[in-house]
Amino acid sequence: MEIEVPVVIVGAGPSGLATSACLNKLSIPNIVLERDDCHASLWRKRTYDRLKLHLAKDFCNLPHMPFPSDFPTFVPRIDFLRYLDNYVTRFKISIRYNRNVESAYLDDSNGKWRVVVKDTTSKDDAVEVYVSDFLVVASGENSEGHVPRVEGLERFEGQYLHCSKYLNGRDMYGKNVLVVGCGNSGMEIAYDLSNWGANTSIVVRGPVSHSSIFREFYNKTTFTLIKMIPFLIPPHIF
Repeated sequence: MEIEVPVVIVGAGPSGLATSACLNKLSIPNIVLERDDCHASLWRKRTYDRLKLHLAKDFCNLPHMPFPSDFPTFVPRIDFLRYLDNYVTRFKISIRYNRNVESAYLDDSNGKWRVVVKDTTSKDDAVEVYVSDFLVVASGENSEGHVPRVEGLERFEGQYLHCSKYLNGRDMYGKNVLVVGCGNSGMEIAYDLSNWGANTSIVVRGPVSHSSIFREFYNKTTFTLIKMIPFLIPPHIF
């Protein structure tokens, strides 16, 4: 079955939803293909309970729809999902779920994209072909958890899991837990484990300094200045 549409968007995460909403505002027909059974599946299925946006809400809203004024400065996961649900409804975003993109290529004969998609809900794995002028890949960079090869890990008698499988430390009270990595997720999960009463340690590949504090300050300052740029620089510069 062939389906023609001007724009095909692969991925119904925040970026894919924002792209579709902007196109809808311009009355440009488009369709979003999502391999999972819901939008924002990373936030909905593979994040921990205490997760919040790591930047203030003023810098994180999607186009054409600010966060509600009663949301906290750092928006919790549940509120962010509620915001995304309302975003999909408000901008009438068309999403086809359970669509796994098998391939995409540019047809030289007509200059259009041919996106081959498998409907994973059908018993016979029905194939759909979307023909479009434009293809937007919004599948994200964190859709798959990566556990590096660690010598001896296969013989480890305890439990190990990727952070995408972590919800909370409820079942880890009194246990010795090692967190590998000190990025946003590693630091926040280590803190959460400590709050749940786990004996928490963290191992870091490189030296840790106070540079992260200055980086956060720098980011906040930069974002604030960006919002002021139209007032600071004459329009003809752009």
